[in-house]
Amino acid sequence: MSGIVISPEGGERLQRESRHHRVLCELPALEVVELSFGPEFEGVDPHTHADHTDCFFVLAGEAEFTVEGETVRAGPGAFVATPIGTVHGFRNAGDRELRLLNIHAPTTGFVERMRPR
Repeated sequence: MSGIVISPEGGERLQRESRHHRVLCELPALEVVELSFGPEFEGVDPHTHADHTDCFFVLAGEAEFTVEGETVRAGPGAFVATPIGTVHGFRNAGDRELRLLNIHAPTTGFVERMRPR
């Protein structure tokens, strides 16, 4: 397998309702997706994963993350990692687009489930 290089305009683009996402990497050990949410996005309720670590790097906007019952606001440059079994959720806490780099390790089919059927 060779390396992956994605240009700023590259990657697979997925449209989901008012949201759009860009797949940057889909390997057995790693999935990376740029997630974009408008201000109307209500968020992802607290949940856990039994099979992968879920990480977020804030690229633009402001997020509110809930991790193990604690809520923190996070702007560009902030990083959140939630290992297997960690209760977590997030929402757009600002009045403009929220962009996150979302990393799953290992791959568990998140990108595949996002694709239109």
